[in-house]
Amino acid sequence: MQLFRRHSAFALSALFVFVAGCGVGQFGSVSANGIFSVSASSTAATSNGQIQFSARLPSDDPASVVWSVSGDNASSLGQGHINANGTYTPPSALSQDAVHVQVTARLRNDPTEVATRSITVTPGFVQSLLPENASLTPGATLEATAEISEVNAGAVHWSLSTDAPPGSDAGTLSNPSCRRSLDQYTTCTVLYTSPTTPMRATVYLKAAVNGSAATTPLKILLNGDGVNSSPLANQAPQSGAIALGSSGGNDNDFDTYQDSSGQSYVADCCGGTLGALVQDSSHDQYILSNNHVLAESDQGRPGDTIDQPGMIDNGCVPLSHAGSTLRPVGTLKYIVPLATGQTNVDAALASIATGAVDPDGSILQLASPAHPVSSTEMLGAAPPMGGDGEALTASNLNGLRLAKSGRTTGLTCSTVAAVDLSVKVDYFKDCAETQPYYTKTFTGQIGIAGDRFSDSGDSGALVVDASNAEPVGLFFAGGTDGKGHGLSIANPIGDVLRELGNQTGSTMSVVGTSTAHPVACVRYDTKPPAISVPVSAASKARADHVSLTTAASLVNPEKGILAVASGVSLDSPGEAAVIVYVDSSKAEESVPPILDGVRTQVIRTDASALARDLAPRTPTLTDGLALTADSLAKAKAAVAQYAPGLLRDPAIFGVGVAQSLDNPVDAALLVLVDPNLAPRAMPATFGGLRVRYMKLNRFHVTRSKYAGPNSAPSCALKKLTAASKRGGAQSEIGDFPLLRKP
Repeated sequence: MQLFRRHSAFALSALFVFVAGCGVGQFGSVSANGIFSVSASSTAATSNGQIQFSARLPSDDPASVVWSVSGDNASSLGQGHINANGTYTPPSALSQDAVHVQVTARLRNDPTEVATRSITVTPGFVQSLLPENASLTPGATLEATAEISEVNAGAVHWSLSTDAPPGSDAGTLSNPSCRRSLDQYTTCTVLYTSPTTPMRATVYLKAAVNGSAATTPLKILLNGDGVNSSPLANQAPQSGAIALGSSGGNDNDFDTYQDSSGQSYVADCCGGTLGALVQDSSHDQYILSNNHVLAESDQGRPGDTIDQPGMIDNGCVPLSHAGSTLRPVGTLKYIVPLATGQTNVDAALASIATGAVDPDGSILQLASPAHPVSSTEMLGAAPPMGGDGEALTASNLNGLRLAKSGRTTGLTCSTVAAVDLSVKVDYFKDCAETQPYYTKTFTGQIGIAGDRFSDSGDSGALVVDASNAEPVGLFFAGGTDGKGHGLSIANPIGDVLRELGNQTGSTMSVVGTSTAHPVACVRYDTKPPAISVPVSAASKARADHVSLTTAASLVNPEKGILAVASGVSLDSPGEAAVIVYVDSSKAEESVPPILDGVRTQVIRTDASALARDLAPRTPTLTDGLALTADSLAKAKAAVAQYAPGLLRDPAIFGVGVAQSLDNPVDAALLVLVDPNLAPRAMPATFGGLRVRYMKLNRFHVTRSKYAGPNSAPSCALKKLTAASKRGGAQSEIGDFPLLRKP
C-alpha cells in the first residue's frame, strides 16, 4: 500500500508580502545570552527533514526551556513546529524557494532569558520521482514527474548520468515544464528519450530543487531485448476488463480533516496493487490483494467498494466525491484478519463487478518479450500459471529468479534472500501511520533481495517464478537501510490460498494458464555498496591474537587450509574476523564458525594466487540461497528454536534463514535489527549456526521506504480541527489533529 497526500485549497492572503520582505538578515543570529546557549544539528533542512535543537547551561547541563518558532513562510502554511524535546519539524508546504525560521528558547523559570538560532528551510520532494524505474529499448520515450512542496513557485533541475563509458549517449531531455498554483504543490515534468543506438547501460534521471536532490533518481535500464517496462502502466486507469497488477484499493481508504470553517475534506489516502485473480472450487472468481490494501488493515467492511486505479493515482478523490475518475471493479468480500495470532498472512478478496476484470487472470507486463529491438511498445499483460503455486525448497532456491508486477515499481526481478522468516510488522489505522493498530508477527515468510524490488504501493502484487510464471508469494511489506540494501517480504502463496480457503469454506487456486511461460526479469538492483562500519581496536586486537595462535594451528595445505589472517566480518559489520584461506581445488574442509570467540571468514583460492597476493579480498558471493536440504532443515529448526526469544528484543524485528556472507556454503540465522536501537546481545552463533545481522529500517506497509522523518500530511496546509472517524484514538501530527475517515 502507498500513502498519497492530497493538495487542498487554502488561502495565501499574505504570500506576496512575505516573499517581498524575506531576507537572510531578517532574524538575529544570537545563540547564547550568558545564561544558556542553543545549538542545532544543522542550520538548514528540506521540508521533509528535521533539525534537533538543544539548550545548555554553561556547566553543559541541559537547560529547561520552552521552545517556539517564527518565520517568513506564508502564515496560512505555518512555520513548522518544535516539540518539548527540541525536535523541529518544518512546514509541509513552503511559499518561496527558501524560508527563514527563527527558533527561540526561553528559560522555563525565567522567560526573560532568551536565546535563538536561525535556520533555512527549502522545499523537498513530496514523493519519489514517478516512475521510480523503467526499462527502455532504443528510441523509446518516457515522461518523468517530480512534485515539490512549494506552492505557486519553484522549479526542478533535471540532469542525466550513465554508467556507460565516457562519451556515450545517455539520451535526451526535452519539454520541461512546471504546473504551479496557489492551492497545489508545484508539479514538474520532463520527457526522456533513450539513445537510438542499441546499447546496454543504466541511465539515471536526477531531479533537484534548490540544490536538494530527490532521495532516489529514476533508474532507466537501456536494452536491446525488446523490454519496454514502466510502472506508469500499472498506475494508469484501464477501460473494459482490467488486467491485474494494477493500482487499486478500498474507496474508503482515506483520512479526513476539518478546516477552520468546520468543513471536512480528504487529507491523504492509501492504495496498493490488485494482485491476481483467484477462484474457489465452484469457479467463482475474486480479486486477491492484501488485507491492508482491500480491507484497510481490518478497518474495512464487507461490501466496501474496490476502485481501479487506487485513490493514490486519482488525487485522493473517492467515488463518493464529485470529480472522481475512479471506477468500481469489485466489493470487499472476504478478509483474513490481522489482529489475531491465528492467522499468518496479509490477504483479502474482493468480489468482481460484472465484466470488470479479465477472467483469464492476466497481469500487467507479465507477457514474454516478443518484439524486435526497434519496438517501443510496452510489455503486454499475460496470466500467471494457474493452480496452487510453487513451494520453495532446497532444490529450486539456488538461482531462482522472482518477478512481480506492482503499482509503484512495476515489473521487477530479484532473488530469494531469506526463507522461513519470522518478522514483526506494524499496522496502523490511518494512512499517515500515526495511529497504531496492531503489531503482527508473521512466520515462515519469504525475504526477497534488493532495495529496488518493491516500494509501498506494490502491496498485494503476486510474486512469480520468472522462469515459468508459477505463483510463489504475495508481496506485503519491505524496508531499506537507505544505502542500497533492502528486503521485500512475501507471504508464501500456499499459505495465502489455505487461509483464504478457511474464510471462504472452499478450496482456492490462482486463475491462470496451464502453459508455463517466462517473465522478463527486469532487475534494477545493482550490487549494493559494502557496509563500512569501523572495527574497534579491541576487536581487531583479539582477531590478530587468535589468527596468530589458535587459527594458525589450523593451517595444513594437505587438508586444504592454506593460511589465516585477521580481517572484518561481513555477517556482523563492525566486528573483526579471522580469515581462513581454503584451497578451492580440494574437498570442502569444515571451518568452525568461531575460534576463541572470534568469527571466522572463509575465502576460497589456491596456493599460487595466495603467494602472488592475488587471492580474493572477500568471499565469493552468489545470488539466492545455495544450501543443501540438510543445511536448510537445520537452519529452519534453529529459527523455530531461537526466533521467539530473539523477537522479544525491541531492537530485533526479524529472524530467518539466509546464506552466510562470511562462509557462503553455510546457512546463517538472519537477524534483522532496527538501526535506531541496540540489541541486548549479538552472539556470533546460535546452536552452532552462524548468525548474520542486517540493519534495516522497520518495514512499511503504507509510507514509502524512502520517506523522510517528517511524516506530517503534506496537504495539511491550514489550521484544522478534528473530524469524526470510524474508530480509534485521535492522534496529532504537529499542529494538525489527524483522524481516521468517517
